[in-house]
Amino acid sequence: MQENTPIFTDSIFSDTRLAKIYDDFDGERKDLLPYVVMIKELEAQNVIDFGCGTGSLALLLEKEDIDVVAIDPAGASIDIAKSKPHADKVQWLVGGANRLTDNSADVVVMTGNTAQAIIEPALWDDTLDGIRSALRANGSLIFETRNPDFEAWKEWNKEASFSSLTINGIGVVDGWVELIKVALPLVSFRWTYVFHKDNTTLTSDSTIRFRTITELTNDLMKHGFTIEDIREAPDRPGKEHVVIARKD
Repeated sequence: MQENTPIFTDSIFSDTRLAKIYDDFDGERKDLLPYVVMIKELEAQNVIDFGCGTGSLALLLEKEDIDVVAIDPAGASIDIAKSKPHADKVQWLVGGANRLTDNSADVVVMTGNTAQAIIEPALWDDTLDGIRSALRANGSLIFETRNPDFEAWKEWNKEASFSSLTINGIGVVDGWVELIKVALPLVSFRWTYVFHKDNTTLTSDSTIRFRTITELTNDLMKHGFTIEDIREAPDRPGKEHVVIARKD
């Protein structure tokens, strides 16, 4: 990946005020526990959490005495991660694939929308190349991706997603998601947050790419990976896939 490749982040990750409430709206991250199990099964000692966000997975891995490098393009999210207990035991980096170091990891993991948020084909190619270079011989790439057949965007509306939380030090905040546009393979949506304390409304627009299993298989093969397994996400069966690929 070229050093001057632009890295864009959505407001929900890069705006300090939104980054501070991200974990509250994300809730208990039980969905991350299967990744810890998978990584331990691979006996990984060095892991790169790529697209680490506010650091939830990185800190779970740190508890297992795994050395973690956590990378995210949003500086505000990294700042939140650094403020958490035991964060000093993780190496935090702001950036994208340009921050990857060759032959430094047994596993690279991408959770949430990380893989799908890389929507430009050239940037996706650069990212896969960078991840492959960062992995040691026979290292593994693990990532989740939504199943396009489920058409998750049909549930992205205010009625289905609205929640109101009282957040310590911030007050009452309302949040919901709404669909903006479907132009497959791209889907755009907007998160809206209303801060009752000062009656401020902030929004964050996102676009993600829905890739089929055939597309993912071809992309991974092209960049020197062999797919070892494609599993259902334990907490979202039928909705998301978990891909495990090995560096050839």
